[in-house]
Amino acid sequence: MPNSSPSRRRRFAPTRPRRLRLRTKVSVLFGFVALVAGASVAVFAYNFARASLLDQRRVEARQAALVNAREVLNLLESGEELQPALDELTDEGGFIQVFRDNGRMEAAAPIGLTQSDIIPDALRQSVTEGVSAIQRFRYGGTPYFGVGIRLARVDAQYFEAFSLESTERTLRGILFRFSLGSAAAVLLLGGFGIWTGRRLLRPLGQVTEAAQDIAEGDLSTRVAPQRDRDLEPLVDAFNGMADAVQDRIERESRFVSDVSHELRSPITALQAATDVLERRRSEFSDRPGQAVDVIIDQVRRFDGMVLDLLELSRIDAGASDMHVESSDIVDTSRRIAAHYGFPDLVIDVDPNAPSRALIDRVRYERILGNLLENAKHHADGPTRISVERPPAGPDDADDETTGSFVLVAVEDDGPGVEPAERERIFGRFARGRVSRHRVGTGLGLALVTEHAKALGGSTWVEEAPGGGARFVVSLPADTTFTHTDAEAAALGAGNMNQMEAGR
Repeated sequence: MPNSSPSRRRRFAPTRPRRLRLRTKVSVLFGFVALVAGASVAVFAYNFARASLLDQRRVEARQAALVNAREVLNLLESGEELQPALDELTDEGGFIQVFRDNGRMEAAAPIGLTQSDIIPDALRQSVTEGVSAIQRFRYGGTPYFGVGIRLARVDAQYFEAFSLESTERTLRGILFRFSLGSAAAVLLLGGFGIWTGRRLLRPLGQVTEAAQDIAEGDLSTRVAPQRDRDLEPLVDAFNGMADAVQDRIERESRFVSDVSHELRSPITALQAATDVLERRRSEFSDRPGQAVDVIIDQVRRFDGMVLDLLELSRIDAGASDMHVESSDIVDTSRRIAAHYGFPDLVIDVDPNAPSRALIDRVRYERILGNLLENAKHHADGPTRISVERPPAGPDDADDETTGSFVLVAVEDDGPGVEPAERERIFGRFARGRVSRHRVGTGLGLALVTEHAKALGGSTWVEEAPGGGARFVVSLPADTTFTHTDAEAAALGAGNMNQMEAGR
């Protein structure tokens, strides 16, 4: 769990603009390149195929029109009937019209196609001027190649139109296939981009995981060597940085541990001397007595600081023992409160909260004891201890993980902790600006954080409902022990008591 309560984290979390991941950018880039390349190739190929088919159809139309025009010329010169021959010469889907120079229509095929304005004016004008021509036009929604030939020997004009509908169907089929090919290329290169992105970013993912492990305290984590010459310097630099960080942290930990150990002997001697001074306190007058009191308080504070530093150094070195077991969190908290001088402290228990937690009892005593001492020094003592279930926010309505933790909170009615300091005060030697007294070692909350983290939980502080501070610790709950188990255990204990009374 994080260092702030779930509901508060969601409420105050800053909204950040959503940006595309690098892997997504690579995939989109490959897809865009595929789209542009595929579309360009498709357009070029389609235009080339279209031009080739139209040129081929134009040549065929010109040749066929010349042959048919000679046949019509022969018929006109011989005086034979023209209409039956036109019906046989007409191309499928096309038509033929023959005009005299005076504009009168001589014949047409099909017979019903006698409109004189079907042929484009430009083509008619060209043939009238004695120049044979070919022109593409559209009539009734159908595209045509129109061929006009002047038959000067018989003072006639021959026009024949060849349908391009089959050519357009062929072009539509080609365009459809090119479109499918472009879409397939986009999908193929997009998938290749996803695969490439994952492969390229895999070392960065390893670096990220290693950095997270190091941040969580595993200083021995390193990134596996890479064969790629471009990635090898990055991996070597990261591993070198990790080695330097680990070496420095270990040196500082050893230094703190060595200093703390070296201070134990003089501190023990000073503690013995202050015990003697404390026993003979009545022999001193007021001013020397006040000085003796200051010495006794500071020596004890110094002794506590050294003990805390030794404990932190053991935690940093991983030398602290861990004996996790399932414990009744309420009963354990009550005993610890009594041990620290708060036997009558109220403990509120949420009925839905887990009754048992997986804790190391020594570490938990240090956690709760330090929180009680913190409330005693800075807020005139704790007002209550609460045992709760983590709150489920709107996004966690169906989340079963909220039941896998139990929250233990120590509340007081002191000045509280300012929001800007709610993370800083868990650092080592950190103090809030509203602290009433310069007492304690400044390491208590840091120890609480370290012990909670070692147990798999976390700590944070928030405002208490009635004012003051509320220090919360999340601990792993024993989910195998339910309220039904607790009731059965209590019933069994009651039966045992009855049996003992009967004896």
